[in-house]
Amino acid sequence: MIKIEKYIKEILIGEEALQNRVREIAKQIEIDYRDKDPVLIGILKGAVPFMADLLKNIHVPVRIDFMAVSSYGSSTESTGNVKILKDLDKPIRSQNVIIVEDIIDTGFTIDYLLKTLRVRKPKSIRVCTLLSKPERRIIEVPIDYKGFDIPNKFVIGYGLDYAEHYRNLPYIAVLKPEVYE
Repeated sequence: MIKIEKYIKEILIGEEALQNRVREIAKQIEIDYRDKDPVLIGILKGAVPFMADLLKNIHVPVRIDFMAVSSYGSSTESTGNVKILKDLDKPIRSQNVIIVEDIIDTGFTIDYLLKTLRVRKPKSIRVCTLLSKPERRIIEVPIDYKGFDIPNKFVIGYGLDYAEHYRNLPYIAVLKPEVYE
């Protein structure tokens, strides 16, 4: 059996720090959406662990749905060409929507999602992301709930992957460049 850890350059955000921050974000969402019945839209696949932990820590009624979009393919860089691979199961008209993302870097994907979902006439729409790479931003996008700003490094773990691997790590780590170069 090959140990995943041999491919990790450094741990950027440990498991305890992640869980503490997720609880803080959940508490803020709980305060902001008391009596508002929000719909959390998880962006597959990367946001799944983050969204699951958020849900466990939000103590007001919420509903969930999922979308899958692609802007990376199998690359480590966003192509800027976003496409929907899986759309919502239910309409969001007149709903309070929170998009739950794993990471926002260039801004292309979240900008595309905001434009796409606003056409569907939600009552409100906010963005929640675990990670943000501000130095990579090409399109400025609103971020209402943010876990951490991170440097421009290729990260894996806690839902983030490289070629569909490493999502199961309970922390955020930097992948050794020789793995993907």
